[in-house]
Amino acid sequence: MLALLLAAATAATVAAPASEDPTAPPDVAATLRAADQALLDAIAPGDRATWDRLLAPDAVYVDENGRVIERAAFLQELVPLPPGLSGHIDITEHQVRLRGDTALVVLRIDEHEDYFGLPLRAGYLMTETWLRQAGAWRLAMTHAWVVAPDPPAIELPAGALEEYVGRYAGPGGQAYEIRREAEGLVGGRAGGTMRPLRVEMRDLLFAPGQPRVRKFFQRDAHGQVSGFVDRREGEDIAWTRAPR
Repeated sequence: MLALLLAAATAATVAAPASEDPTAPPDVAATLRAADQALLDAIAPGDRATWDRLLAPDAVYVDENGRVIERAAFLQELVPLPPGLSGHIDITEHQVRLRGDTALVVLRIDEHEDYFGLPLRAGYLMTETWLRQAGAWRLAMTHAWVVAPDPPAIELPAGALEEYVGRYAGPGGQAYEIRREAEGLVGGRAGGTMRPLRVEMRDLLFAPGQPRVRKFFQRDAHGQVSGFVDRREGEDIAWTRAPR
């Protein structure tokens, strides 16, 4: 399914003249945005009929956890939110590029959820492939990705921040430095750009704008910082502190 869609999109792109404007006409863009909003509005009440009407017969949904869900399985999982939960999803950005009967859509959505009285919010970036079949637009593939925000930061005393300052050795002879500045800590590869570091909790640091990466600091038997690991998607890169 994915290979066929990619092949179709690629073929349409190659066939189009280089000067052709890929921006969708206003009526097509409006139609697809309205269809997308209808699909999003149908999630909370578990409205399968709307999704069934707008999905292509062989549609595939790739969710934010990386699951590849075929059409029938997706519809089966679409059920109303349980008691105590409610919410709505709004489209904040919607871009459509048209290639013949194929529309490539990039959209950002803002999810608002009431979780037993606690307001929660999440943002998603989604890409879609819509196909015009027998004059009607059908959603053939969706890929949803969570736009992760930075975690909340805490303040530590100046003395506690000083414990992380130093030079760290990594794989292949690389070096990473952490320094103190007036507003806190900065870090970066030796000789490179130094970027702010924030404290999520003691011995756990992050760089604003990079929520997928955490720095977990390690201590020796005397309680002194001996190094840290960069962890991204469960993979660790170890850095060892050089003698001060």
